[in-house]
Amino acid sequence: MSQQWNAGSYQQNYGFVWQFGRDVLGLLEPKAGERILDVGSGTGQLTAEIAQAGANVTGIDRSAAMVEQARKNFPGIDFRVEDVREIAYDGEFDAVFSNAVLHWVQPAEAAVTAIARALKPGGRLAVELGGHGNVAEIIRASEEALADVTGGAPPESPWYYPGIAEYASLLEHHGLEVTFASLFDRPTPLEGGAAGLERWYEMFCRHWTAGLTTAQREKFVRAAEQLVAHKLLRDGTWTADYRRLRVGARKA
Repeated sequence: MSQQWNAGSYQQNYGFVWQFGRDVLGLLEPKAGERILDVGSGTGQLTAEIAQAGANVTGIDRSAAMVEQARKNFPGIDFRVEDVREIAYDGEFDAVFSNAVLHWVQPAEAAVTAIARALKPGGRLAVELGGHGNVAEIIRASEEALADVTGGAPPESPWYYPGIAEYASLLEHHGLEVTFASLFDRPTPLEGGAAGLERWYEMFCRHWTAGLTTAQREKFVRAAEQLVAHKLLRDGTWTADYRRLRVGARKA
């Protein structure tokens, strides 16, 4: 199934996504006059910060709801509904930026091919995405809980969580020389108190609950919470076991 986004809830309850992404702007180092492509621009906060540096920035997102919200937030910026795998830009951008998006895009090679083509020679890439081992505890609990509730196999994952070597190899195969790479843990508190993990499932993990009845969904969520609470629940707050991969590269 294709991930559907509630842009209003995303903006209100998951601001940590773009707030953490500010660190990636330091890797990008946008400059006045540059043309920059923000891949997966969401509700537009980081796109706007790139624009504040004086860059001419275009934000693209596959979600029409996200683009609509971004246009409302920042009406002076160019936001477009586009799938990165299908963009037709050719040597037009000084840099490409992406935060917390490319782990949703499969096949990953289609995205990398399009990004490499969009960059000018010498153009920069600054990205952060879910890395190898991202939300591993939640995934394990989800698999066990779903098996208990339905007896079935886990759904096909919409996520791509590479390690450094795998992603660097993919980039370099398409002419992007890796200049920086880091894989690191980022435990992330979730909004919503005791309901934080359930709300996180609703926003990011509908592939786990698609096809379940209301009763099955409730049973699944409660079972998953019980399985992982000893590791991820502290003082009434859930913390997702995020791991991030941050990479900088340059087009040869």
